[in-house]
Amino acid sequence: MPGLIDTELGQIILSEDVIATVAGYAAGDNFGIVGMSGKTAKDALIQFVGGTNHKRGVKVTPIDNGSAVDIDMYVTVAYGVSISAVGKNTVDNVRYRVEEMTGLKVNHVTVHVEDIRV
Repeated sequence: MPGLIDTELGQIILSEDVIATVAGYAAGDNFGIVGMSGKTAKDALIQFVGGTNHKRGVKVTPIDNGSAVDIDMYVTVAYGVSISAVGKNTVDNVRYRVEEMTGLKVNHVTVHVEDIRV
């Protein structure tokens, strides 16, 4: 089930792709993140044909009947940066941006460092 926000006028339903796109933009704004690692065949195909996919490397898992989400991010970091500092900044930035833009509670943000690039 995607993200679900109840209002006095009805419900707002956010697809997992929208939440993943917001999280992908937020992660890309962090110093030290040089790329996202695709985890699906769709991600690989879009990369192969040269398209941009801001939700690449982001997995969103709705919890609590869609009122909250868990986010897994698969990133590539720059060589020479503090991986722990980049990870903490990414977690804080993604949590803030997703909660601010969507109104959903972010339960956990997990950053998986897949590669280091010069």
